Amino acid sequence: MKAFAFREINTWERFYRANFINSLTGFKSVSLIGTADLSGNTNLAVFSSVVHIGSDPPLIGFINRPKKAAPHTIANIEATGQYTINHIKPQFARQAHQTSAKYPVGVSEFEQVGLAMEFVENVTAPFVKESSVKYALSLQQIIPITLNETFLVIGKVEVVMIEDHILNADGFLELDKCETICSNGIDSYYATQHLLRLPYAKP
Repeated sequence: MKAFAFREINTWERFYRANFINSLTGFKSVSLIGTADLSGNTNLAVFSSVVHIGSDPPLIGFINRPKKAAPHTIANIEATGQYTINHIKPQFARQAHQTSAKYPVGVSEFEQVGLAMEFVENVTAPFVKESSVKYALSLQQIIPITLNETFLVIGKVEVVMIEDHILNADGFLELDKCETICSNGIDSYYATQHLLRLPYAKP
């Protein structure tokens, strides 16, 4: 087994180092975040930093990169207070990845990559119609992370739409049944397969 100290890692070529660190944390969820600005222009972007914050109230967070690198999603959320998070299936993984391209403001990634928009009452942000698990959130808090100029964006779950067959009697969602994928690094995607589910652990 090899060991690498930060002093050595810090000398590596930029993209090699980024690939190494980005894949170090392992498999994680990957989702499409849908937003719209005050004029109704839509935006769609892929994020692999979505994380559960709490269940009561139902809070979900994600990390937004520095505004100079990724301004559209966070600007739309700040303006409207609404956004959607949509799970990705293998059938549109390539299209989801393509949303990471730097399209100009006002250009809809939905149209550019060929994914359909879906709207529900009282939610101005678009859902991804092709997604089997999707939910709308209302903005609760944006926390600046001064160490690298990123932001933790926290929203409250307002609307959830899922396929019926993945919902268990105890409320658990069997996401592998609708082929929700995961990711590692910034450009590698994986299918999911259920391994086991264990009882609540006690001493």
